[in-house]
Amino acid sequence: MNRLAYALCTTAFLALPARAEMHAVLVGVSDYLYLDANLRGPANDVRLMAETLGARGIAPGQMTVLTSDPVGLPAGVSTGQPTRAGIMAALDQVAAEAAPGDTVVFYFSGHGGQAPDLSGDEGGGYDEIFLPADAAGWKGAIGAVENAILDDELQLWAQALMDRDVTLIGLIDACHSATGFRGTGGKGVPRGLTPDQLGVPETAASAPATVAPDLTGNFVFLYSSQSDERSFEYELGDTGQWQGEFTLRLSQVLSAAPEASWAQVLAAVADAMVQSEARQVPEGEGPLLQAQVFGAGQAAARLQVAGRVVKGGLLQGLAEGTELTFYAEGTGGAALGTATVTKVAAREATLDAPAPQGALWAEITAAPPPAPLTLAPAQRADPGDGKDYSAWEAALPAPGEVPGAVSGAVSGAGPDLVPVLVDGTVALAGADGVLDPDGPGSTPRVRPEPGETEAEALARALDRAAHGLRLRAALLGATGRSITGKDPVELAYEIRPGRAEGEDCGAAGPAQPWDPAAGAQACDQIWLTVTNRSAKMQDVSVLYLATDFEVQPIWPQQNGVNRLAPGESARIGLQIAAGSAAGLEEIWVLAVPMGEDSGLRVDLTRLAASDTTRGGPADEMTAWFEERLADPDETRNRGFSTKPAALAMIRQIVRLNPGPEAAH
Repeated sequence: MNRLAYALCTTAFLALPARAEMHAVLVGVSDYLYLDANLRGPANDVRLMAETLGARGIAPGQMTVLTSDPVGLPAGVSTGQPTRAGIMAALDQVAAEAAPGDTVVFYFSGHGGQAPDLSGDEGGGYDEIFLPADAAGWKGAIGAVENAILDDELQLWAQALMDRDVTLIGLIDACHSATGFRGTGGKGVPRGLTPDQLGVPETAASAPATVAPDLTGNFVFLYSSQSDERSFEYELGDTGQWQGEFTLRLSQVLSAAPEASWAQVLAAVADAMVQSEARQVPEGEGPLLQAQVFGAGQAAARLQVAGRVVKGGLLQGLAEGTELTFYAEGTGGAALGTATVTKVAAREATLDAPAPQGALWAEITAAPPPAPLTLAPAQRADPGDGKDYSAWEAALPAPGEVPGAVSGAVSGAGPDLVPVLVDGTVALAGADGVLDPDGPGSTPRVRPEPGETEAEALARALDRAAHGLRLRAALLGATGRSITGKDPVELAYEIRPGRAEGEDCGAAGPAQPWDPAAGAQACDQIWLTVTNRSAKMQDVSVLYLATDFEVQPIWPQQNGVNRLAPGESARIGLQIAAGSAAGLEEIWVLAVPMGEDSGLRVDLTRLAASDTTRGGPADEMTAWFEERLADPDETRNRGFSTKPAALAMIRQIVRLNPGPEAAH
């Protein structure tokens, strides 16, 4: 597979010489002329990206925006239709205008797909393709998807640019995955068409395989999802406005990260996406991944405020209940007070009280306390499978209701989970409604334990899911928006490959360096070395979120000492045991600086249990989280105390690979 179209989901930027110029070609395909595949987000995506890139220093006159809905674009941009001819002409034009030392940004929002490989350079036998507005499905006479843009064509264009010392940035929110994911009642819309949907016959032949040359030159690409995942668009709250999930999170991060590298941007975007509706994981590559985000423009981490109105809304990451801190200056200065957002639209928010006198800027202090878990209506994966689901259907609560919860959602408007009746049980799919996105069985199934009824098993599973998802939202919401700030602790990883012996794990192999991108599988041991690189004592806790939403305490154990002095290290291990299928899991490393006037250690492993029954008083940080995780009926009319000392959260995604079953 060629690099530019690796998953057709990209993004990137970097620092430039003062005299270099920046150019951008932004493509948003919402309306398809011949395919029954219209999307609602791409026209909004290109507007948002044009604004974001403009704030980062690209002049409107240097942007070409191809969209069927140019209303609201910055004045001065060139516009056109996102057809194949329009896209290729815009690429030729920017190639002719770009001089050595310049940067070209190519952004695409729309459908991707796969078609038989015409050149033989794809190891999987398929080319990755973009689908312009006039794509028309498979045409046997030409042996191709009509009017599609092949990754081979883009690679030739990209290499020619970089051969002239032009830097290339990819910004693409689409996907090519041909895996048979089944959407079952979720709220998102995937941005990709399978060969079947494009009418590609099974007998269509690919060319004999050859070796494709890698791109060489200055480039960086960020992809909106992995090559075997789908990318989604969602409605923004209940505004009726749809956005690509990747584009939305990328814009928010770029607007708050004036000095970040692309690796830091990627990490921040991944954090935001994994906790949102679709747990798609963005990816990035290229020699400039560690380079600083480009642009002469100044991104603003703070939002303008006047009275009770904040010039920022859902697009900027605000939500009802978000806590803001006010300042007189756009950067630095003393805090003037706090307030809470009570009403939020796409680009504007209202406060519960006027901003303090002299306050002109607002900064997000903490996200709102997470809301209760909500469910979508149950769906049947295969209505003709002949299974009896009557007991499960009777046990399922009404849509929107979870025992102990009354309304709202952890991840935003709409349901958090979609119950899917499959394999004689209930699977709890994410809000996108995709069943088994990481392979067979990767969506957690609810299975009664010995002596349990279906209703008891479902209540147990939903309680666990509600706690796990709400705790993740609370932790991420409390870590602030710092992107370029250095983490107080440094992590190094090792893995000891394991093997299953029946239902248990045998002896693990010797330790070796571990690249988290390679994933892990059943019985592997993962070892973390956590080193305090800050100048302060740090209280470190490690938690683990499993595929079935269970939060497990890893370290410290039995109230052990978890305070690390500057320069001190701790080695912490966990083992993936036999049991569950492939999927995405998460390691959470949490660090809290020692309080100035308190010797009480912070141990956040107490939060792993949904009922906080541990004896003894909680430290200030843990108590703050417990209050935010309390029953909303008990806390709805109470104000929440200001967040205590800073919390740093390093989250490592663990992809469990197919193979021996894995559990924890």
